[in-house]
Amino acid sequence: MNLHIIALFKFNENYLMEAVELFQNLVKETRKEEGCLQYDLIEDKDNKGTFFLIELWESVDHHNRHIGQDHLLNFRRDASRMMENTTEVYKGFKIY
Repeated sequence: MNLHIIALFKFNENYLMEAVELFQNLVKETRKEEGCLQYDLIEDKDNKGTFFLIELWESVDHHNRHIGQDHLLNFRRDASRMMENTTEVYKGFKIY
């Protein structure tokens, strides 16, 4: 069963250019992963510094493998100092 994920990030406005660069690398590398069906970065139109990752994984197992990838671990390490608060992550299965 496909796993849908929405991850919400809020970056300090002083770091927006750096944040976008980090996201670009993360998205590029993640899209290469087996089982990644969708991995898109969205910037909130009304809230500067607020980003969403829209993810679709072939299975929970594929996502679990993603969690240990170097590009994700590096993103988390580098982004943590630029964020205003912790990331919110919502995971679920399509019901209709």
